[in-house]
Amino acid sequence: MTTEISPGRGGPAVALAESDADVRTLTDLDILESESIHIIREVVAEFDRPAMLFSGGKDSVVMAHLAAKAFFPGRVPFPLVHIDTGHNFPEVLEFRDRAVERLGTQLVVGSVQEYIDRGELEERADGTRNPLQTVPLLDTIASNRFDVVFGGGRRDEDKARAKERVLSLRDDFGQWDPRSQRPELWNLYNGRHTPGQHVRAFPLSNWTELDVWRYIERENIEIPSLYYAHERDTFLRDGMIRAVGTVSVPGPDETVERRVVRYRTVGDMSCTGAVESSAADASQVVQEVAVSTLTERGATRADDRISEAAMEDRKKDGYF
Repeated sequence: MTTEISPGRGGPAVALAESDADVRTLTDLDILESESIHIIREVVAEFDRPAMLFSGGKDSVVMAHLAAKAFFPGRVPFPLVHIDTGHNFPEVLEFRDRAVERLGTQLVVGSVQEYIDRGELEERADGTRNPLQTVPLLDTIASNRFDVVFGGGRRDEDKARAKERVLSLRDDFGQWDPRSQRPELWNLYNGRHTPGQHVRAFPLSNWTELDVWRYIERENIEIPSLYYAHERDTFLRDGMIRAVGTVSVPGPDETVERRVVRYRTVGDMSCTGAVESSAADASQVVQEVAVSTLTERGATRADDRISEAAMEDRKKDGYF
């Protein structure tokens, strides 16, 4: 017999085995979940001022769900941080605010638009603001004295992220040097750092996009509606389906068409593409992702097409 304890709608449920006969074989998702919860708890125990990056995207939502499980029945004991480009999808911002309220924690927002208004950052010629997030992120970390920041990076997203450790040391300037990362043996994590340095922690390091979707399906986790099929006015640019919006305007030679699409990632609206899809729920997305041969970033993020090392260059400057 197994007793289930639930904290209520939207929260994690905990199953308690009442005898050895009730102990079931762990699935791969159970193992990934256990590892991530272990990482989150270890980091909170080892550092003084943790925070978690939270954009409202699926990876950060799963990471926050794991944090809620890690500290249930208590609340998540650190703030969530969002670096707002000003080009975010409105649906994602609305979801972000509801999620923070449900988790009962604090939201810290760094605004790219404020830096542009003050003349500290300039708009890029290509219109995307994703690379402009670096300075507001580093300033937000410094001003709040966060010594560790959780991020939702996964091994399968990009070549640069595959070089990360679970705990990634950043120097006094917030920069990342792949040659100076420490070895990690088994589940032993070294968070040592000097004043001025900080650490990025990646609890989803061993997850893939498919793992994330299978977990969303299993846990019935709410995510922004953009991840599921919906009708939207779109146009094609550089082989990508772009949404029509105030920061994503078709040119005179670009035809607007109504398409049924969904998003695999929900970053800056000015550089994030959609995919044609009829997947209306998590189980259908799982089937779709299982047969996909393209990574989500390579297929739908124009800012990652600048060069083969675009992500690594930004990470070295202090990007996520």
